[in-house]
Amino acid sequence: MNTSDVTKRKNYENEIQDHPDNQINVEGQEEKLKYPKSVFFIVTNEFCERFSFYGMRTILALYLRDMLKYSKNTATMIYHIFICFVYFFPLVGAIVSDSWLGKYYTIFFVSIIYAIGQLILSASATPPFGLPARELSMIGLLLIALGTGGIKPCVSAFGGEQFILPQQERYLAMFFSLFYFSINTGSLISTLLTPVLRETKCFDDECFSLAFLVPAILMIISIVIFVSGTSMYKIVQPTGNLILKISKCSFRAIFNKVKDKGRKCDHWLDHADDMYEKNLIKDIKAALRVLKLFIPLPIFWALYDQQGSQWTFQATRMDGQIGNFVLLPDQLQAVNPLLIIIFIPIFETWIYPVFAKIHVINTPLKKLVVGGFLASVAFVAAGLVELELEKTYPILPSEGLAQIRIFNTMNCSVTLTNTTGWEVEIKPLSMWSDLEIKAKGSVTLPYTANFTMCKKKGYVTDLSNEVSGEIVANETTALSWVITPEGLKNHYIDDVNKPDKGKPTVRSLIYLAPEMNRHSNLTFVYSESNETVLSIMVNSSIFAHSELKQFEKPNKYDVYLDDYLLKKEMPFKLGGAYTVVGSYMSTVKEGNNIAGEVITVTQPNSLHMAYMLPQYIIITMAEVMFSITGLQFAFTQAPESMKSILQAGWLLSVAFGNLIVVIIEGSRPFQRQVYEIFLYAGLMAVVIAIFAVMTTFYKYVEMPEEEVNNEAISLEEKKGNVNPTYKEDEK
Repeated sequence: MNTSDVTKRKNYENEIQDHPDNQINVEGQEEKLKYPKSVFFIVTNEFCERFSFYGMRTILALYLRDMLKYSKNTATMIYHIFICFVYFFPLVGAIVSDSWLGKYYTIFFVSIIYAIGQLILSASATPPFGLPARELSMIGLLLIALGTGGIKPCVSAFGGEQFILPQQERYLAMFFSLFYFSINTGSLISTLLTPVLRETKCFDDECFSLAFLVPAILMIISIVIFVSGTSMYKIVQPTGNLILKISKCSFRAIFNKVKDKGRKCDHWLDHADDMYEKNLIKDIKAALRVLKLFIPLPIFWALYDQQGSQWTFQATRMDGQIGNFVLLPDQLQAVNPLLIIIFIPIFETWIYPVFAKIHVINTPLKKLVVGGFLASVAFVAAGLVELELEKTYPILPSEGLAQIRIFNTMNCSVTLTNTTGWEVEIKPLSMWSDLEIKAKGSVTLPYTANFTMCKKKGYVTDLSNEVSGEIVANETTALSWVITPEGLKNHYIDDVNKPDKGKPTVRSLIYLAPEMNRHSNLTFVYSESNETVLSIMVNSSIFAHSELKQFEKPNKYDVYLDDYLLKKEMPFKLGGAYTVVGSYMSTVKEGNNIAGEVITVTQPNSLHMAYMLPQYIIITMAEVMFSITGLQFAFTQAPESMKSILQAGWLLSVAFGNLIVVIIEGSRPFQRQVYEIFLYAGLMAVVIAIFAVMTTFYKYVEMPEEEVNNEAISLEEKKGNVNPTYKEDEK
């Protein structure tokens, strides 16, 4: 046994004596190592912290778009820039932890920064405070990223340090599964809860302030829980500025290699042995072998993290109605942690053992490869859903084309003739449209409107039977024109796209005759409770369209103009845009006449969110095989001095993955979203194939059999344990 191994043995014997949960059998035959009680504080702390993070993250994309009024593309980019910072700051946390504060104090101090960031974000979403929402939100997100990022490389490694290896290797594996289980339990509960809090009405809008405040409170609780277990923790002191040592060692090796070209070494780092210990060089080699494998992995996270952005936006264009319950688009993200909780025991107790028996997917790297391919398949499934979803999208005005819609507010038919050749009869209380008018800049369409049928029905009007005029159509614009007893002259720019929030929207086009000299209310009443859920004022002094109003919940509503029932149990569905057309006026034959109809301008979401379940199921299977395995792989393959660095390296791959999304989203290579989805699927398949080839050259670090035998002999002789040495698997 060399000097290094003797040193390791001595250090490990001291470690066992100092471990809080170590008990020696006084009768002298064996040592019993209990499961560390401190782990339960760490796992509970992680549950609260993950509740805080995922609760905030679940609603973040919608907050950026709906409250801060960023466009969908900008909101997506900000979201992934935030996630990029979240997974970049682990590098900072690892440096601070290993160089100065140690894991315990690093977790404690950055948790305080984290909680402050959550409180700032909640305050920025509170309108009565009158704070600059966008600026303060960015500050809050930066502090949250710094806080959660600083914790990440420390907490799992800190938990791992509570165990004595190799004697408690089985307990360690159980810890990682329990650790990941707590992450996803916290994620599941918060992902279901925070969208409900967001939906709560406060300050006349969605209550993002409350939805952010609850995660902030959970973060404060997590700090209290973590500090409560202080007396039970095994706290390892920092070993110095490791990053600086690694950098100096690497530069020294490069300098010597260039300076002394005649010297032959097995590894380029061996050129630094004139100034640095062989143990440090050996540990850096081991770390670099693992880090080299991480290079292709960011693309997995580019796909995985789009659950909170692109997949959520995709869900806003789908139907979430389940009986009387409406599944919110951001709540759909809860499928992932729910499936994680289900899949972890299934994979651990059934799938992995079965495949191990037939020598398939029986190593960590094979699991990573399969997980990567599954992520590609998940995006193929997402692309197929998008193809079906495209069929439900409204036709939008595009370059070289214009759209016109003509609404008839009167309860009589009007015939419209255009000199270019079309002649249409616009039925009572209905809409006619031409969605593909060729236009460069604008085009003028002369028309003749025949009001003969309205005259026959006795509508009071000063118009002749036929009226001529012009309709102007503007390129890339949807213009809506309105027929009233005063003619065809009122028009406005219509929003015919799917509602941003996915909730049904409605506008009023009610004509009140000037002689009525009154105001009216268009109301929407939930018949089961007789509750008025929406009201739009109609003014008789001037005819104008109302702004689009949003329903809080899709449902069937009775539509009233004052006390007159226009429509009973009219369904207003997710994604639909509706216009209520009608008139309240005098006729010669009937006196006061009220008529109205609800017209669907933009078809509601018809594809159900259930179609997204396959992509969620597949991406979750990929996560189980990729993320849990990668976390454990980074810990077990790292030398003792490099564990936090390897954890940070693993998390840094997530940062680069989100950076890939920012770059692709910023470049906008495709007009159609489906092409972008298939691009990610293709990139994932190609990169993971390259990774699969790379894994064939990796040699696992494991404890040699003779060392295990020495451990057993030493245990009998000394009643102590020794530290495992690292060795490359020669197979």
